[in-house]
Amino acid sequence: MNRYLAIVPAHNEADAISATVDEIHRFAPSFDVLVVDDGSTDDTTPRAESAGATVVRLPFNLGIGGAVQTGYLYAQEHDYEVAVQIDGDGQHDPRYIHDLLHRLQADSDLNMVTGSRFLEPDGEGHRSSAPRRMGIRIFAGLVSLITGRRVTDPTSGLRMTSRIGIELFARDYPHDYPEVEAILMMHAHRLNSCEIPVVMRPRTSGVSAISSTQPVYYMVKVLLAVFIGLFRANPVVEQGDAPINAEHAI
Repeated sequence: MNRYLAIVPAHNEADAISATVDEIHRFAPSFDVLVVDDGSTDDTTPRAESAGATVVRLPFNLGIGGAVQTGYLYAQEHDYEVAVQIDGDGQHDPRYIHDLLHRLQADSDLNMVTGSRFLEPDGEGHRSSAPRRMGIRIFAGLVSLITGRRVTDPTSGLRMTSRIGIELFARDYPHDYPEVEAILMMHAHRLNSCEIPVVMRPRTSGVSAISSTQPVYYMVKVLLAVFIGLFRANPVVEQGDAPINAEHAI
């Protein structure tokens, strides 16, 4: 078993999952691949298994947060030291896995590294629709203000965590709109995170959980989740011999 794990949440991604697993094996061979089939009704599981991934199949659809937390529970139970999240729809380029790992390992104080499509203003690649980009900028400003760190892409699901991040997210991971809240959880536990520039690709299969008619609804829900998250109880997570308690951290 390798020391590193790629967590691939997938819901009805039969058309893309094989290529995603193949790319991870090709560009990050030191990473084991776990596909969390989030209650798919298509051939996601057999295609992932045929591509060489380990598959945890959920009996029904939990949503992205539940699927990702399942992956972190697996990483915790199997003693992985590093975990990276890669969407199963082809948007995340596995070529960046080593860039994320290099940045994480270059600084012993870092616990999470996120791939940002907005870190470089002139960056290329898929950047979502104009209404969603506006919402992302609002979230980025709010999260930057709360954490005291520059955050440019708080909704990016391309992120890598150290062992302490695995322990944290295995115990408690936001379920509705988890990407933004997860950054705040790291901050609440006084854990450090940063971003590196990446290029995202258009999805090759499936349908986004946020339709083009929902950006305002999505934005309101996430903002509510952020403010609720500021006052939610957080679990105590062990880091070495010392517990990290989130109480009064924000």
